[in-house]
Amino acid sequence: MKLVVLANDILKEELLAQGSASNAQVEWINNPVYFKDFTTADAFIDLLFINEPARVDLLSCIPSAPVIVNHVAGTLQGLPSQFVRINAWATFLKRSVVEAAGKDEMMKDKVASIFSAFGKTTSWVPDIAGFISARVVAMIINEAYFSLEEEVSTKDDIDIAMKTGTNYPCGPFEWGKKIGLENILLLLTELSKEQTRYQPAPGLIKEAIC
Repeated sequence: MKLVVLANDILKEELLAQGSASNAQVEWINNPVYFKDFTTADAFIDLLFINEPARVDLLSCIPSAPVIVNHVAGTLQGLPSQFVRINAWATFLKRSVVEAAGKDEMMKDKVASIFSAFGKTTSWVPDIAGFISARVVAMIINEAYFSLEEEVSTKDDIDIAMKTGTNYPCGPFEWGKKIGLENILLLLTELSKEQTRYQPAPGLIKEAIC
């Protein structure tokens, strides 16, 4: 099984957190233009995906191969049928379970086999912006910013309280920094179009665009 993976160092480490099978031949690339050099690959994994026409065209060079994209804030609407979305925000991909959404059942089977080669299981969820866990975490981070604005406590104290009181792997401000506040803001903005409870906190907006 030959896989072509576009990733940065952090996401590469997270994808390999549970190891990889001996039958998985992985070509690591650092620029999307190199996707076109591997037309015989069994699957493409773009962990740095940007939903732009040129990027989609690059990833669609083999219609029968699964294209796995880290596309949290959007959906599969408008993307080719072989595309499968995953939640690969920083800190999420190192888990043993990968959240995914896909249209084609055959592609789903192939994708599950691919992540099995990395020691991960695949949890198929509805094709909605934010999947499930990213929605929850984005709201936790957003509420932390509202609490900060209300002078409930400091960033450090809120982080410590959430890690020790709820056993979260990171405090909300620490988590936001790892994920990237621009990613949190993008998801909250998308979700707030339908439900006002996702309205981003002013402090989060300010830090995300600075």
